[in-house]
Amino acid sequence: MVTSAPFWKTKGLDEMSSAEWESLCDGCGRCCLHKLRDGDSEALSFTNVACHLLDPHSCRCGDYAHRKRRVPDCVSLTPEEVRRIDWLPPSCAYRRLAEGKDLAWWHPLVSGDPETVHLAGVSVRDRVVSERKAGPLEHHLADWPGRMPRPRRR
Repeated sequence: MVTSAPFWKTKGLDEMSSAEWESLCDGCGRCCLHKLRDGDSEALSFTNVACHLLDPHSCRCGDYAHRKRRVPDCVSLTPEEVRRIDWLPPSCAYRRLAEGKDLAWWHPLVSGDPETVHLAGVSVRDRVVSERKAGPLEHHLADWPGRMPRPRRR
């Protein structure tokens, strides 16, 4: 019996179907956290403040289909955007594939279980505050969203 390689190992980001592209999102929610950029140095800082549309437990957008209308500065990732932007977390499947890396063991496409991203400690589950309750973003700076997480267990 011949088993074919998964699509993310045989296709480039530009070659994926819409369904394949969408399935790359592991549901960690890290990209939905607010970031701050220093106007002078261009230095990037991460916060633990989530977009008001992010469900802090499921780590999914509460209105994905209409997010651009409700949050005009929400970024719709494309292969070009993935290569251009510098704020995707190092654990992000889009970034990893763009950098020539494979998906991590906890990614739902690898594990077969959407809970592994949470069980491994990769997601923002119950670690964030909503932008509606946060106050000044400068009070919520955090390093962990921009670092590769150390998975809790395999």
